[in-house]
Amino acid sequence: MPLTAGIVGLPNVGKSTLFNAITNSQVEAANYPFATIDPNVGVVEVPDARVDELVKIFKPKRTIYTTFEFTDIAGLVRGASKGEGLGNKFLANIRETDAICEVVRCFENSDITHVDGSVDPIRDIETINIELVFADLDTVEKRIGKIEKKAQTGDKEAKFEMEILTSIKATLEQEKPIRSMEFSKEEMAVVRQYMFLTLKPLIYVANLGEEDIKNPEANPHFLKVQAYAANEGCKVVPICAQIESELSGLDPEDRVMFMEDLGIEESGLDKLIHEAYRLLGLKTFFTVGADEVRAWTFKDGMTAPEMAGIIHTDFQKGFIRAETYSYDDLMTYHTELACREAGKVRQEGKAYVGQDGDIMFFKFNV
Repeated sequence: MPLTAGIVGLPNVGKSTLFNAITNSQVEAANYPFATIDPNVGVVEVPDARVDELVKIFKPKRTIYTTFEFTDIAGLVRGASKGEGLGNKFLANIRETDAICEVVRCFENSDITHVDGSVDPIRDIETINIELVFADLDTVEKRIGKIEKKAQTGDKEAKFEMEILTSIKATLEQEKPIRSMEFSKEEMAVVRQYMFLTLKPLIYVANLGEEDIKNPEANPHFLKVQAYAANEGCKVVPICAQIESELSGLDPEDRVMFMEDLGIEESGLDKLIHEAYRLLGLKTFFTVGADEVRAWTFKDGMTAPEMAGIIHTDFQKGFIRAETYSYDDLMTYHTELACREAGKVRQEGKAYVGQDGDIMFFKFNV
């Protein structure tokens, strides 16, 4: 399931430095606007201690963690919705992502220029968010212009769509995101087809200086972002992109020592990856054995046949049942055999809705 979070923000806020850390790859990170023109896509493993525990039990020949994609999108500027600073291209790149990670600069550094001349995270947030609102408003107004006459003639589908778009237009004109609205299942089916930017789930990434990462609450910029995000119902992940970039180049042992020296237990990147995973309603199931221990991503609410289809379409087409037990039960009983003897291994059918941490063996016939 290749789901992608787009990393966005104003120029020179640390987006490309963060992306380098996420992927441990070296995309261009220069101290001037538009250093990143084409979106860079990186795949990162989702940290999961459960995989490590499963490896200890099954001792497989290979281990595969589930993955997540991040796209580094070039810096937006004021007027992007009208094409300023290659804005149309950047907005189109955001439209292709499933979620938005909005990087906000919360550090002072006279050596790194700011497009507006000073550090003000709320101003930066509002600059980006209003451009996304304007882009969605443009989409809505163009669509209303196409269906208005048809709706007025009594066409039921056009009238239904017109009512939804009119409501969305009113929200956007108040400079509020579409994600703040509530829709019925039928309404959402109409809304989704437009790939609205402000409908996408959003995380704020507060990029701090090294001196603030141990205690983000001591940074007044971070506190402002935290309050702003809370008002929107969004999460904030504090990171220091520069530190994360340095961490990503270390081997595991040195990485742990470096983090201990900094006084942090979990890297900001791990927090961001987990938060993006949660934001999109993603969960993990496992397949285990002597050959392979593997983590698989699935969407919350998926049934057993749909989960089987993630591995191979034939598994879904010919699904018979899923032999299932939980990771927690395995940790309690220590072996698969002990789980069976304790009656913890279940035979689940087509109606079973998967749970995070399920260990599954699919039986199928094509």
